Amino acid sequence: MKFSIQRETLLQPITQVVGVVERRQTLPVLANFLISAQGNRLSVTGTDMEVELITSVEADVQQEGEITVPARKLVDIVRMLPEGVNITAVLEGDKLTVSSGRGRYTLATLPAGEFPATDQVETLEIIKIQEDILKNLLDKTSFAMANQDVRYYLNGLLFDFHSGQLSTVATDGHR
Repeated sequence: MKFSIQRETLLQPITQVVGVVERRQTLPVLANFLISAQGNRLSVTGTDMEVELITSVEADVQQEGEITVPARKLVDIVRMLPEGVNITAVLEGDKLTVSSGRGRYTLATLPAGEFPATDQVETLEIIKIQEDILKNLLDKTSFAMANQDVRYYLNGLLFDFHSGQLSTVATDGHR
């Protein structure tokens, strides 16, 4: 795998995805991003086994492939690079070398096959909603969600799409 990308183009998606990467490493691979270079796209996936985030950006992919790399280390490296630089990443064996200018960083990797696969959901409907309306829905219902309840289905929020209406529902079993 080999790709080149602008620092800012890479920094935005990895900063978003690192938020769901597992801090308590129940499985070592959960501390990693799954990076996939296909066509002219670079996708970055992170999960904590409850939430999965996938982002995709354009990149100059010279050799396709996928691998997992330590998420927080990659974010730290990209953040400390100067603005506007071009980053090149090359996978050699089980090491990913990230270079920019005179800087060169080598990260240990884990095989992409070890990254947990999630079930892909068929999209039945696409709904667009303004950010302020979504925030309002979340603010008015999220207070009633359970937090770390053994009844895992109470730890979330129901989005009900019906007849052009969006409703949100939450309960902790008491509220």
